[in-house]
Amino acid sequence: MKAIIRRELSAYFTSPIGFVYLGAVYFLSGFFLLTGPLLANSADIRLVFSALLLAVMFLTPVLTMRLMTEDRRYRTDQALLTAPVSLGSIVAGKFLAAAIVYAAGISVTLAHALTLSFFAPMNWPIVWGNYIALLLLGFSFISIGQFISSLTENQAIAAIGAFAVMLVILLLDAIPAIIPNLRLAAIIGELSFIKRYTPISNGILSLSNLFFFISVCGIFLFLTARVLEKRRWS
Repeated sequence: MKAIIRRELSAYFTSPIGFVYLGAVYFLSGFFLLTGPLLANSADIRLVFSALLLAVMFLTPVLTMRLMTEDRRYRTDQALLTAPVSLGSIVAGKFLAAAIVYAAGISVTLAHALTLSFFAPMNWPIVWGNYIALLLLGFSFISIGQFISSLTENQAIAAIGAFAVMLVILLLDAIPAIIPNLRLAAIIGELSFIKRYTPISNGILSLSNLFFFISVCGIFLFLTARVLEKRRWS
């Protein structure tokens, strides 16, 4: 798995993708910091995390669009699938590489919080809650985007498909209000990512919400492995 992670991390930074993602996150987080806490002369960094939530939706497909499509595009997938490594290791290695780059991007928020703490008291439980929530949400998006990437060899289709799914996910909160069937509305409401995200961002780390995001990652990584298994035997 370590070889897969190193290979994927190298691929991110031998192409513009890794630099584009990190540059965009660093620029946007700095912009949100300037127009939020600094402009308001406040140490409340929650606005930065809230704004980055939407940025993550736009930027995560950039990380995932090449995860599985590139091997199919350059016909290196068969060599990878017949290598002495399990499908789970291939999928997990690619996922972890994207997760590392993602985490490197949003970790700049911790530097912002540390800087602000020199000028005003910082509510660290809220900072860590928002950071963990953004990590979990991003990891879930990466697993979903990786699965979509495994279904096509076109990076543009993979990116657009991932973005469309993430947009639907973020709009799940509004769907129950327009469904007359209360039981169905309640079920859809339980699938809301934002409903699970909000308590964690407030520093409430309930096991059910943590398990929800971990389960999403597990399910979509499993589905990606099944797609690869089908391709291996086809």
